Amino acid sequence: MNLATEAEALLTDSPDAAALLGVTPRRFEGFADLAGALLAAFAGVPGDVIRRVYAGHPALVEVSTHDITETARRNFEPGGAVASLLFARGVHAVMAHRVAHQLWQDGDHTLALAVSSTFGRAFSTDIHPNAQIGPGFWLDHGLGFVAGETCVIGEDVSIWHNVTLGSNFSNSGPQRHPTIRDGAVIGAGAIILGNVTVGAGANVAAGAIVVEDVGAGTVVVGAKARQVGAAKVSFLKPED
Repeated sequence: MNLATEAEALLTDSPDAAALLGVTPRRFEGFADLAGALLAAFAGVPGDVIRRVYAGHPALVEVSTHDITETARRNFEPGGAVASLLFARGVHAVMAHRVAHQLWQDGDHTLALAVSSTFGRAFSTDIHPNAQIGPGFWLDHGLGFVAGETCVIGEDVSIWHNVTLGSNFSNSGPQRHPTIRDGAVIGAGAIILGNVTVGAGANVAAGAIVVEDVGAGTVVVGAKARQVGAAKVSFLKPED
């Protein structure tokens, strides 16, 4: 599979689609060049940083290619991997995050945050550059996905739109966001807060609110607010 060649062919065969995407059909010099052209067009920014990071880290290309092929497989995409690459917002958001995360790992925190912020606005996600995401990640739809700084997501995880992996305000330690183990599936609108672990292969149903560990291979459902005492979090300025 050569995604660059397949994308070139598809865009050349459908100039109207290419025009709508904002990508000029041409010969792409590998995945890094294609990724830079696509993300630049989708976000309306230069693609040089995207090209440079992918070109300098071949392993990153392998991981993103695996993300894309797994997205096509799990999503029953009739157009295959190249259609997922060109049209799936979740794929684009994850690609941008992988670039931001690599920059963060390389110590360029300013550029990492700039990439995260810019593409977060474009794809309606908020993924901290330090969040760790394993290969084979399927982010379906992508819209509204939030992942905090110390999140750890394992391999082959599937997550739907409007999922929050956030903190709970009571833990400010080095691991204050959730850990999602390999193969877990998290439904739309689920909220998972704090230093909790969702076990391997577990299912978190749509709309669930999770504040405790979820066992491997189990299903959790439901959300019901209840009063548990006085408010503990406030951002009001103290009175003089």
